Amino acid sequence: MKRDFLAIADCTANELREILSLGARLKRELKSGQRTPLVAGKTLAMIFEKPSLRTRVTFQVGMTQLGGYAVYLTPSDIRLGERESVADIARNLERLVDFIMARTMKHDSLTELAKAASTTPVINGLSDLLHPCQVLSDCFTVLERRGSLENQRIAFLGDGNNMANSWISAAARFGFTFALACPEGYEPEASVVAAARADGADIVVTHDPSEALSDADVAYTDVWASMGQEEEAEERKAVFAPFQLNAAALAQAKNDALVMHCLPAHRGEEVTAEVIDGPASIVFDQAENRLHVQKAILVWLNDQLLRQA
Repeated sequence: MKRDFLAIADCTANELREILSLGARLKRELKSGQRTPLVAGKTLAMIFEKPSLRTRVTFQVGMTQLGGYAVYLTPSDIRLGERESVADIARNLERLVDFIMARTMKHDSLTELAKAASTTPVINGLSDLLHPCQVLSDCFTVLERRGSLENQRIAFLGDGNNMANSWISAAARFGFTFALACPEGYEPEASVVAAARADGADIVVTHDPSEALSDADVAYTDVWASMGQEEEAEERKAVFAPFQLNAAALAQAKNDALVMHCLPAHRGEEVTAEVIDGPASIVFDQAENRLHVQKAILVWLNDQLLRQA
């Protein structure tokens, strides 16, 4: 049975560590000028319902570096569920390509793609519920800096959105504390929190930024209005203003706390320029590591297929 990468919770801790270890190896090889064609001749279909910088470039460049090829499919090319059904799109693509990556408005579109593409792995490049590639890459970045994920405290200021949901799942696999400070009414998906806590994760959901930031090793934030929420942007600015990651907020974390943001950043809103451009910031390390970790996900999924052949 083929494997997909739709959610961090779908993988065991050992499987995720295997992917991270592979990502570290691929990064070292690339830095030394070595490019091993581990998916030579393979093709990735990239479906986009939302615009992208990092997701598109890292997957497309990653496939090239691995000896494969990526096909970029714009929203007007596909129109998931409009021009033809999601299932029919999947049934077509699985006969033409080796992997499918989709960046969708609705998580249900991803699960339907994965179900209908019975032989072709599907990767979640982002959905309204989860963003596993970003968070796994962020875990890789923390691991590079700290040497371990266990016993770290990740403080997240802002919306209980897809990023927060994936961080919560990651906490259950890697043994760190995840503390989310969000306004009332903007809490993360309750089922995601419950599943993580059932797996032993230390999850804190509070409406007090100071509580989340206290003793934090990482201070993390994300935009207040994601794509598709533009009409709420002005309202959200007022609601989320007390959750801005600024110098005063950062001072409540550990002295050597790292600053992280999944980008794009709205300087002056969720984060100040002083903080995101300051010495504690590792946001561009995060962006680069999307390339290495997503290459590892592709190779890992390909290896799963080869083991079953």
